[in-house]
Amino acid sequence: MRQILDTIKEYKKIIIFRHFRPDGDAIGSTKGLQAILRATYPEKEIMLLNADYSDYLAFFGGEDAPQEDEYYKDALGIVIDTSVAKRISNKKFELCEKIIKIDHHIPDGSSYADLEWIEEHRSSSCEMIAAFYECFRDELKITSEAATYIYCGMVTDSGRFRYREVSGDTMRLAGMLLDVGIDTDSLYSNLYTDSIKAFKFEAYAKSKAVISENGVVSIFVSKRMQKKFKLSKEDASAVVSHLDSLRGCLIWIAFIEGDDEIRVRLRSRFVTVSELANRYNGGGHACAAGATVYSKKEMKALLAEADELLGKYKNENEGWI
Repeated sequence: MRQILDTIKEYKKIIIFRHFRPDGDAIGSTKGLQAILRATYPEKEIMLLNADYSDYLAFFGGEDAPQEDEYYKDALGIVIDTSVAKRISNKKFELCEKIIKIDHHIPDGSSYADLEWIEEHRSSSCEMIAAFYECFRDELKITSEAATYIYCGMVTDSGRFRYREVSGDTMRLAGMLLDVGIDTDSLYSNLYTDSIKAFKFEAYAKSKAVISENGVVSIFVSKRMQKKFKLSKEDASAVVSHLDSLRGCLIWIAFIEGDDEIRVRLRSRFVTVSELANRYNGGGHACAAGATVYSKKEMKALLAEADELLGKYKNENEGWI
């Protein structure tokens, strides 16, 4: 963290990046760090340059306008919440003079940065940004806007502080952010209230869910279903969170049909699913991961492996619900 702060101090221009199809953690950590650095160093250019955005988090406002290649060449690049280079939203990150990586995902052995700070036990990258501020609070400034961005990512990536990566340190850092001042009523209303369309889709999706022999809950969100309910890819992917409340069903999976691929969202309690995701062009955390398959045959193979994994877990362990 000291090396990162010292490097930030050296540069007049800093560009912050994240992964494509961003979630609350990717948006919160990047906008949060940008807000902290802008408050601390008003004389520096602190830019957030990416190639896509999130409708789900549009209430936070957008990011900075695209820049030509030349703009990047004397800049420090900071990539947050992105384990591998191919998932970085803005491919121009490579043009930066120096690159820092801040991430909480399990590393795959590859590297795209000059300086890396990885803590895979953290519940979110936002938790790491909060820890970064807390460590250097005598040197850095924070605003309620920055605190809100960071808190949002901590809440969403931890399943509202329910996942196993949540620690006492997570809660202490969240408390620190709340003390700065966050309008939680507005934040939670934006995050957790649904449109009528989403409400109807959730009911429909639950009626179409399938439960395997050992208790894997899954749903295939076809292109036809997406069209019928006018779903964005983000809306379709969110369906996985609606499958998490059945007793004895410790793994739940959503398959989102695209033009050339099927995106996979895996979630679990007790059981580790990240290794399964790794075998299908993906990765992530122990109980929250993503993958990609390219046919229904491959989709069925992944489901079969998930069912076998869950059956083995239940046979070898007690205390699961």
